[in-house]
Amino acid sequence: MNIEKIEERGFRVGVPIPFPMRYMYSYLLKDYEHYVLIDVGLNNKEAKDYWLAVFAELQIEPTMIKTIYLTHFHPDHSGLAGWMQELTGAELFMHEIDKKMLEQVFATDSNQSALLKDMFVNYGVPNQLSEDIQAHMDQLAKYVQPLPKIQCIREKIVINGQSWEVIHSPGHSDGHICLYQRDDRLMIVGDHLLDKITPNISVWPHASQKPLHEYMESLYKIKKLEVELILSAHGSLITDHKLRADEIIRHHQKRLAKIEQLSYGQTAYQIAEQLFAHKKLTAHQWRFAIAETIAHIVYLVDENRLIQSKATPHIYRMNQ
Repeated sequence: MNIEKIEERGFRVGVPIPFPMRYMYSYLLKDYEHYVLIDVGLNNKEAKDYWLAVFAELQIEPTMIKTIYLTHFHPDHSGLAGWMQELTGAELFMHEIDKKMLEQVFATDSNQSALLKDMFVNYGVPNQLSEDIQAHMDQLAKYVQPLPKIQCIREKIVINGQSWEVIHSPGHSDGHICLYQRDDRLMIVGDHLLDKITPNISVWPHASQKPLHEYMESLYKIKKLEVELILSAHGSLITDHKLRADEIIRHHQKRLAKIEQLSYGQTAYQIAEQLFAHKKLTAHQWRFAIAETIAHIVYLVDENRLIQSKATPHIYRMNQ
């Protein structure tokens, strides 16, 4: 089983997910005679069976988990929250912004997929691909429902007698949070910093329209903190968070320059086609590729490096 002991604090549990990253890492931390759980995984049979096996392996009764924290609302982190809350009886907390997003995007009467389809059409995405993306997104709800009962997290929490700062780190999601233990220089970062891949930064309906600006600001904010070990949700642990943040910033700077060069009377979709021409993408992957391309374009428009046409589908040109 993919379980790693984190010093004397508890465990890093790799929950299987049906995506290329393969695992979403939850953190099961001791809280005196109880436990705190940070992020839960996707709602499918494999993940449920896996958690039951983890509890058996570690000889932990599910009811020993008294509190659940979610770093953000994305399905691979929040999907099992309703099931896990019912199993454990735990209270569940997340940032107020992502609480609203979780309820808005994955409620039974959500219209988020329709809004996304309309948004993509305005950025030049062909109707058929927009409809395929909408259909795929409609299927995501079953991996998140039932929704949990959510409370809004405070600026500080206490785990096993230690105070942890709740740091709002928007970018990957508007209400993303990191948990920082200042004395021990330890930080649980969700998807804010990842060791081998860059977190997806995208524009979505009913969300921030400047996520890349916010993500860059969040990276600079995290860089200022003294951290010796980063506990991330995908990939390996990170020991030099400043170096990794700088690498991600450079990646986005290069991507911005590339998109600027490709903006010679093109739609966002046409630019995305060129950026990802070397890959064969599914509708699920196209959703992220297009939304991230839009986020970079919006950044360039805000910085007066690109000009956007008023008519839709929007056309982009360099501001020379």
